[in-house]
Amino acid sequence: MKSIRFSIRTVAYATLCATLFSCGGKGMQGQGGFAREYHVQTLEPSGMEWYSNYPAAIKGKQDIAIRPNVSGFITELCVDEGSLVKKGDVLFVIDTIPYKAALKIAEANVEVAKSATETARLTAENKQELYRKGIISEYEMQMAQNSYASAKAQLAEAEAQLVNARNNDSFTRVTSPLTGVVGEIPFRVGSLVSPSTATPLTTVSDNSEMYVYFSMTERQILEMANQYGANNFLSKLPAVSLRLSDGSIYPLKGKIETVSGIIDAQTGSSVMRATFKNPDKLLRSGGSGVIMIPMKNDAAILIPQKATFEIQDKKFVYVLTDSSTVKSTEVGISAIDNGKEYMVTSGVKAGDRIVIEGVNTLKDGIAIKVAANN
Repeated sequence: MKSIRFSIRTVAYATLCATLFSCGGKGMQGQGGFAREYHVQTLEPSGMEWYSNYPAAIKGKQDIAIRPNVSGFITELCVDEGSLVKKGDVLFVIDTIPYKAALKIAEANVEVAKSATETARLTAENKQELYRKGIISEYEMQMAQNSYASAKAQLAEAEAQLVNARNNDSFTRVTSPLTGVVGEIPFRVGSLVSPSTATPLTTVSDNSEMYVYFSMTERQILEMANQYGANNFLSKLPAVSLRLSDGSIYPLKGKIETVSGIIDAQTGSSVMRATFKNPDKLLRSGGSGVIMIPMKNDAAILIPQKATFEIQDKKFVYVLTDSSTVKSTEVGISAIDNGKEYMVTSGVKAGDRIVIEGVNTLKDGIAIKVAANN
């Protein structure tokens, strides 16, 4: 039994020695053991450019809901969905027969009122002369003047009704208030429409320029203002790009022009608007995309993502101390992620040395050796 135990110990000792020597000086950590080699990076400030992305909604420069001013059946549809129309073009025609009849009645009423007014005028003038000669009483003269005044009022009322009838007749031809593109048309020939109809006849969008709306948090707006100057910083912002829903980049650059003066209490963000030219009508109102704002930091501290490890949603790196031991250090990182590096906001500084490989094999206080080809 003793010889068997001795043989086992001998084999174990020989295996341990072989393992240590096979590492070529990169042996296991331990008191009296060899320090293992690790690749280390000295942090230095460097320039970094990236895009901050914000989901966005695309709208036309003007989106005008087209609604009728009179009630009736649609008798003619002059455009189709997606048509390009000019200001003043007729879009719909509503049954004109009742409105033309009302117009003729209004015109006739004006003529009748004019005749009655002229008669009342002549009568009043005659009564005035008879009163001057003492033939009639003042009462009769005053009654004639009152009748003339009443006739003039009736004429004015008839003329106002004529204007209203002409307007109603013109409203049967629904025209475009601007040059743009016709949207969806839910009503067709034969549909009964009225000014109280909830759904508009269609929408005409001015797509010569597009407004792209997105939101930024209060903190992001303040950071941008500090970077470009709080005084009218919007005018100093660089041109922005627009990534479309298919992943492609819109070929023309846009400009951020406005920021809402109100911070939403629920979201803590404010709405901003960028404007893009749209000569080829590629952008359409109601679309979506992503606004890409170019950002730059000339003194960024970058660390490889593989140099970090995570504990309870916090990121750490191992910093090499002057005594060649490592110390785990929490680092703050920005939301920027290029897939390879993090931009550090706190925890380490220029001149610090961090371990960039094999961090999962380290512990606080372990002594390491810097790799020769580092």
